Amino acid sequence: MISSTQEQAIKAKYEALKAELDERARRLWAATEALSLGHGGVATVARVTGLAESTVRLGKQELTSPAKPPDAPRRLRRQGAGRKRLITHDQQLLTALDALVEPTARGAPMSPLRWTCKSTRRLAKELCQQGHPMSHSKVGQLLKALHYSLQGTRKTREGTAHPDRNAQFEYTLYNAQKNPRAHRAHHTAMQ
Repeated sequence: MISSTQEQAIKAKYEALKAELDERARRLWAATEALSLGHGGVATVARVTGLAESTVRLGKQELTSPAKPPDAPRRLRRQGAGRKRLITHDQQLLTALDALVEPTARGAPMSPLRWTCKSTRRLAKELCQQGHPMSHSKVGQLLKALHYSLQGTRKTREGTAHPDRNAQFEYTLYNAQKNPRAHRAHHTAMQ
């Protein structure tokens, strides 16, 4: 028979630890408590902590099963679990985004240097209106996947632009075309 003193001790330990425990650690902790109580331990731990009995049993099963090799990845969920990528659910998403960006894109279409001056927030709003709901940060990620560079709007000031401005862009484009692999590595390192 499990006493109320033991139940209160388990509840106090759980309340102290629960904010620090992830899903797997919570399950394993509950299982060790249930094992230490013996018969009726699973039901008691489940009742006191509010966890499902199946969760405590799964933890017991994990504790008693053969140990995984130390180099095995520690996963909280099974392979393939969790939220699916947006482009998996919405195959037209990349096409719609590219169609929105293409008319205002800068740089030659076959060039490794492509950029857009449209803001990610504006693009996200336009995509939502077309039935592709997403955040501006996801738009930025997708643009990078499409090899676009995000460029801030140029500050306007009195006078003309720097006289070598065009030469600077042409030099960068020349280097990017000459060695595309190095350009991609440099671009990725800056992210």
